[in-house]
Amino acid sequence: MSKLKAVISGKCPQCRKGDMFESNALSLSNFHKMHTHCPNCGLKYEREPGFFIGAMYVNYAFSVAIIVATGIALNVFDIYSIYNFLFIAVGVTVLLLPYLFRYSRIIYLHLFGGVDFKPDQVNQSKA
Repeated sequence: MSKLKAVISGKCPQCRKGDMFESNALSLSNFHKMHTHCPNCGLKYEREPGFFIGAMYVNYAFSVAIIVATGIALNVFDIYSIYNFLFIAVGVTVLLLPYLFRYSRIIYLHLFGGVDFKPDQVNQSKA
């Protein structure tokens, strides 16, 4: 599996097989629950205490992209008003919240986690 596919499907950066999150993003009561270790290879996801605080910067970039895209789209369709802009930008951000949360953590771990891909990595308890 390529790194891009692993990021899109929310897989472990080390083995690219184990899921990072316990449930589907559409499960609104559990979208934030993350495995502490990879179910396949045993990699600890939180590299150090507070590691995922850095994922807020990725989430911020996603939010800015949504706001800029909303402003551009409203101008292109010539329906820009401050009320339309605020309603649509906030609405889209709130609707995408489970995905923004998950993908900011997934991308942050894949890019800044310092984890190398090991295709033959399997949990010692499974071997």
